[in-house]
Amino acid sequence: MDNDTVHQSQFAYLDGCDTPLLSRLSYSASEPFTIALAFRVEPGEWVEWEFARDLLIAGLSEVAGIGDVRIRPDLSGNRDLLVLELESPDGYAVVELSRVDVLRFIGQTVELVGLGVESDHLDLDGLITDLTTARP
Repeated sequence: MDNDTVHQSQFAYLDGCDTPLLSRLSYSASEPFTIALAFRVEPGEWVEWEFARDLLIAGLSEVAGIGDVRIRPDLSGNRDLLVLELESPDGYAVVELSRVDVLRFIGQTVELVGLGVESDHLDLDGLITDLTTARP
């Protein structure tokens, strides 16, 4: 594992399903504003969502997000769970994650890149080059 990357695997539960789904949270200092959340749908096949680290942090304590990714504490009062709502043209899913695991993951990302200093780790010139370079 790179020294500038944090990964954490855990089991998530789809709403209404008893069988857990392997999930993986990832964070890289080279993309300091972004969290990736992937779900293993088959061996070797993952579905990945990317969203703002700030959104995940806000969702730990309150309802956060108005787009394709919404995060909130469990409204039933189970403080051990964090609920993610994921929506795309292909469908809608509600996923439950361990709040303690997500807190641990966030702590590791903050150790890597502190809150408020993300732009210091952003390679803006590289990003502009990637966006403006023609691809076949």
